[in-house]
Amino acid sequence: MKILGLLRHAKSDWGKSDKRDFDRGLNDRGHRGAQVIGDHIRDHGVKWDLLLASPAERVKLTLADALPDLEPVWDERLYLAGTDTICDVIREHGGDAKAVLVSGHNPGLGDMVFEMVSPKNENALFDEAKVKFPTAAYAVFELAIDDWADLREGCGTLVHFARPRDLDPELGPEY
Repeated sequence: MKILGLLRHAKSDWGKSDKRDFDRGLNDRGHRGAQVIGDHIRDHGVKWDLLLASPAERVKLTLADALPDLEPVWDERLYLAGTDTICDVIREHGGDAKAVLVSGHNPGLGDMVFEMVSPKNENALFDEAKVKFPTAAYAVFELAIDDWADLREGCGTLVHFARPRDLDPELGPEY
């Protein structure tokens, strides 16, 4: 069995219109959300052997706030990647790691929820995560594989799902 985690970047800063999408940072709410979800990830108890991440600025800042002790492997292919590319990057870098955490962007990370979970493994967590994979969302899957080369559609069960708003009501949706 392998463990796969997904962490979407925190809420980005749209206030600087002179920056490329790749270079956008986080707003204040994003920094708070990243810190809250980072505390949760550490408390949750999975020991991540490998962190794969998009090199976009908002991902870098999310990881600096959330998981400063983990050294990411930056892979440009994860910037706005779809599920096929995300899986290719995991297969390429996974090696002997038991637990791999991927940090990046939607829609790819949100689509991974649908890709990893077969209909027979859908559960209440899946029902919640499939509605929306918001900024700084964190999901953990148990995968019925022994080697990352075998990563495929439907091989997982969603065993954990958390959003900053679940942990701090002040980080809930703004109306």
